[in-house]
Amino acid sequence: MVVKGYTDRVEICFKGQIIADHRRLWSQEDVSFDPVHYLALLERKPGALDHARPLEGWHLPECFDVLRKRLENALGKKGTGEYIRVLRLLEKHSPGAVTRAVEKGLENGVIIRDGIAQYLFPQEEWGETKFSLAGREHLRYVKVAKTDISEYGALLSGQGA
Repeated sequence: MVVKGYTDRVEICFKGQIIADHRRLWSQEDVSFDPVHYLALLERKPGALDHARPLEGWHLPECFDVLRKRLENALGKKGTGEYIRVLRLLEKHSPGAVTRAVEKGLENGVIIRDGIAQYLFPQEEWGETKFSLAGREHLRYVKVAKTDISEYGALLSGQGA
């Protein structure tokens, strides 16, 4: 690991890649925390969630509090860990996007991290799909035989394959 100090920032590098970039503080004994950087550690020690110094003053929208309460009511102590897993979505997605996903999850009764994560992916509008034969003239001559479902009865009776 390599730490690079510049006049305006400090970079932490690992194997040639920047893994953290922080604004440089010049006041004596001043500390700056990015709460998102500590979420992986909190996932291993969820009991520290309410007492972690890096999370002091971290204000999240109200929907996160509602989510945490629902998770802890539904899952007990495991609910705190699941809540932290939801917070870890902030490592790869913007706070606004995660907030919208949590709100949508709460609206639909989805509180588990994997369900909430689904709302972070672009949702395509579904509509009636029509298949066009335009440009596929060879398909106009294909005939599909009607299925004789009585043949499936032989499979159920043990007489078939």
